[in-house]
Amino acid sequence: MTKSNIQWTKVGLDRRRFLQGTAAVGLASAAGTMMPREAWAEGSTLKARTYADMRSLDPAFSQGVVDEEIQAPIYNKLVQYTPGSEWGWQLDAAASVEQADDTHINFALRDDMGFTNGFGAMTAEDVKFSFERIIDPALESTNKPDWGPLDHVEVTGERTGTIVLKNAFQPLWSITLPYITGNIVSKNAFESVGGKISTSPVATSGPYMHKSWEPKQKTTLVRNPDWQGDAAAFDEIQIFHIDDEKSAEIAFEAGQLDFTRVSLASIERLKSNPPANSSVAEFPSLYYVWVGMNLNNPKLGNIKLRQAIQHVIDVPSIMAASYFGSAEPSTGIIAPGLSGHREESMTGVAANMEKAKQLLAESGETNVSLAIDILNKSANVTTAQIIQANLASIGITLEVRLHEGATFWNLGGSEDLELVLNRYSMTPDPYYATSWFISEQAGVWNWENHANEEFDALHLAGQAESDPAKRDAIYRRAQDIMEESGAYKFLTHEATPNIYRNSVKPAFRPDGLPLYRYFSKA
Repeated sequence: MTKSNIQWTKVGLDRRRFLQGTAAVGLASAAGTMMPREAWAEGSTLKARTYADMRSLDPAFSQGVVDEEIQAPIYNKLVQYTPGSEWGWQLDAAASVEQADDTHINFALRDDMGFTNGFGAMTAEDVKFSFERIIDPALESTNKPDWGPLDHVEVTGERTGTIVLKNAFQPLWSITLPYITGNIVSKNAFESVGGKISTSPVATSGPYMHKSWEPKQKTTLVRNPDWQGDAAAFDEIQIFHIDDEKSAEIAFEAGQLDFTRVSLASIERLKSNPPANSSVAEFPSLYYVWVGMNLNNPKLGNIKLRQAIQHVIDVPSIMAASYFGSAEPSTGIIAPGLSGHREESMTGVAANMEKAKQLLAESGETNVSLAIDILNKSANVTTAQIIQANLASIGITLEVRLHEGATFWNLGGSEDLELVLNRYSMTPDPYYATSWFISEQAGVWNWENHANEEFDALHLAGQAESDPAKRDAIYRRAQDIMEESGAYKFLTHEATPNIYRNSVKPAFRPDGLPLYRYFSKA
């Protein structure tokens, strides 16, 4: 399809539908001339979608899963997540890895791991550099919590070493090693550019290499010709940045994508009548969505006001209108099935108008006017409109401020932030959820500026606790503290429905997030 043969029909569009359509046209513009629909999946290029723009290709400064989807195919780890329905890991750069005791993990690297651009073989010194730089206070890595109690990496040979922890660390195998901070970079390459990078890698080691990044449009990966492992399936992987799931659906149905997450609003339609030669796959989600309130903003300094807002937000209405009944209300930041999941939240699910009015009266606040910042996607717009109506019912005026991805994800340190509708990705351990709400993360990922000594202590205790019952209690209490602060109203963990071409054999984590290095042709 080329731009010249698009047929336009003038129809009445509401603003939300207009935004969806313009985003899809933006994809066509970003991609240039479109191939015929049938050519997409038959070629050697995989075209996929991500919900936010890339932030960094440095594992120390990544934006969670958005950046990891790009980093995982171009870097190697000691171990990677195993695709499938069960959480687990498999060897990657490591020929062997074993936990000798609670604080010592021995590893040996494969002898065929090397870096691009002439930076040579991967060694234990590279592993030491990669892991220790994350915890270096001078670097100020935003992902430092992932390495918890790392003390140092001892190099015992050219390709052998020992990871030494200060204390037992339960998330090591579910987060640290198979996720972002497990990515191994070249010490010589990073030191040649001053110790860190931004969006242009100096050297990589995986089956794919980074070719280009077009801000707010797409990232392109290409085969690594020096890769010695199982051959990469595609000549190129193009990952398009499209904020909104509905816009991504339009792009998929127009033949412009081979894989994307789709909106919950469309899942029943796509399951019953999918586009030709495509399949839908549904997964439970670990994401968590919530309304946060900035404790550093003087307009929100009154806890009674914050509690009134917590009690007036009607989550069932949001589930029905924004998620079309395909998602369930959440009770916190930890999803069902994980240690620390709470069966009930303290402020409930349905709005309690009487309680909200009582709390607002007790606050002494009158003529309250606030603003909520949101990422501009259809589900968020609908959710914000419901919250706006909820707050209006008790006399609070709420302005909705829409942002595109590039601006939204830089709001964390803003003094002007009041309310925010937010959504974070997650890994299969509760430690990853609490990591971003400790005092140290205030103004970084902790946009509410929540600072509580007991919460911080529980976060540290939970990482080492091996007793399942005690660990469960720790994370339940941590979420109680968050809710007691009045700064959080938990909404949902969503769900993860994906659609893909039948000519593609996708590889997913158990929560439905893609592992592109393991994608292949069907």
